Parts: sequence; structure tokens; C-alpha cells
Amino acid sequence: MDPARILITGAAGFVGRHLLPLVRARFPTAEVTGTSAEPQPDLRVLDITDRGGIGAIVRDTRPDVCIHLAAVSAVPAARRDTALTWRVNLHGTLWLADAILAEAPACRLLFVSSADVYGGSFRIGRKLDETAPPAPANLYAATKAAADLAIGALVAAEGLRAIRLRPFNHTGPGQTAQFAVPAFARQIARIEAGLQPPVLRVGALDRQRDFLDVRDVCAAYAAAIGAPLEPGTILNLASGTPRRIGDILAELLAIAGVDARIEAERTELRAGDTPFACGDPGRARATLGWQPAIAWTTTLRDVIEDWRRRVGSETDR
Repeated sequence: MDPARILITGAAGFVGRHLLPLVRARFPTAEVTGTSAEPQPDLRVLDITDRGGIGAIVRDTRPDVCIHLAAVSAVPAARRDTALTWRVNLHGTLWLADAILAEAPACRLLFVSSADVYGGSFRIGRKLDETAPPAPANLYAATKAAADLAIGALVAAEGLRAIRLRPFNHTGPGQTAQFAVPAFARQIARIEAGLQPPVLRVGALDRQRDFLDVRDVCAAYAAAIGAPLEPGTILNLASGTPRRIGDILAELLAIAGVDARIEAERTELRAGDTPFACGDPGRARATLGWQPAIAWTTTLRDVIEDWRRRVGSETDR
């Protein structure tokens, strides 16, 4: 498949800033349109809660492929405004799907779901493949699971040409400190700069999670644009390797050469949390020819360097 027109929603976000240039380089003859909730150079403004605006941009661009990234993506942010989270993650997704069916029915929709939809299914304590049942255990996961299931229904009932992608935890340069790895890196960079004492305040360190580099995730999205995938296909994007959060923190400290005291919250497993989450990437490897290519130490070094630059810019003001 060699698409002539590609639409990427949420292109100004953490993932979108990596994906947009990759797609433009991978498909140089395609007209690639990215959207952002706020005015940004080279992007179209789109409020994903505006049904009319969604219809207009799909009508204007008539994409052959649409990658739907726009979402409330952090659990704390989802909790702060539950109504907005449902409007963005569920209703915005449905309105986009409706617009594609009405204005560009041949378009392939790559819906970026989340491995968080599996939730309670992780409690079996082993890697999950795409046959594991959704069992969302927090508000963010519930909104993504609802959209994921709704997209599946539209494939079956309305002929929507959609692929569902369920990425596991991903990190890299540019991510906000709402997530564990950049939150650690930010504190380490601030300690190096003398902006905070050599003490890291962290959450639970005993959880195990499956991490990817955001650039590897974007490579999978780009591969899915032209891969021979049947509508309704679901793909886990995972490394298949569980990593203990406390070990990641230790790796970051070692890479930075920082000695700091760790002050961890003494919390029990929260309702809806799980001590282990890891995915089976076999289907994505077989269908996309994809597997993570960036070394984990490279990812961590790049996150540290990113936060050194960000903290340095703060001190220069």
C-alpha cells in the first residue's frame, strides 16, 4: 500500500512529534497532515471533541490512512477531568470513525489503543497476547477499552477498515514528567544542576512493566500503514521483557553518575494496580516484521540527556 494522503491526529503530542517526521520520511510522496489541539507550525488545529471539526478535516484531507493518536494519555490527567477524558478518548474516537465512514470509507484507521485495556488480565502473572480479555482497572484504561471495543464493532457492523494497536509502556526524549522514567530523569537532572538536594522521591518501585522506546513504537505504526493487515486486526506492541521500576531507577542513576537517597512511598498495591504487566509481541513480529531495535540503555541515556537540556534551559532564564 502506497498511500497518497495520511492524517495523524494528536501530532503535537509526545508520540506524534516522533511519528510525524518518520512518516514523512518513510512516505515522501504522500501528503501528510498532522493535527494539534493548539496552534502549531505546520499542523492543522483540531479539537477532537468537536464533531463538526472532525468531519471537516476528514472531508478536506480524504485520507487513505489515519493514525489516531489524540487522547488523554496519563492516568493522573484522566482522573482530574473524567468528563473530558471520556469525550476525548471515546467520543472523539467514535466521531472520527463516523467521519471516515462518511467521507473516506476506503481509509485505513490505525487506532492507537493501549495495553492498559488488559488491566486485571495481567494478574495471571504471564505475558499476554491479543486474545487476553480487556479488563480495565482505572478510568484511563476504561475509556481506551470502550473506544477499542467500539472500533471493533464498527469493523464488524459497518465495514470500518480499522486496525487496533495496543502499545505497552513507551518512553523516550520529549515525554512529560507525568510518567515514571522521565519523572526519575527530571529529578536526577535537577540534582546535577544543584536545583534540588540529592534525594529522589518516587512511587512504588516493585512493579514490573514492559517498556519500549517511543521511536520503536513509531516504527511499528509506520510499518502498519502499508502492511497487508485485515480490518479488525489487533496487535500488541511490546518488548516481551518485564522490567522492575526500581531497577530502571538504578540504571538511570548509574548512567548519570549521580548518588542520591531514594525516598519511596510505602504503599500497598492499590485497587486496580497490578504488580506485573508484560506483552507477547509475536503477532506484531509476524505480521509487521517489527521488533524493538533501540537498546534499552540508549533509551535511558537519551531520556537523561533530554532532561539535562530541559533543566539547563530553566537555569538559563
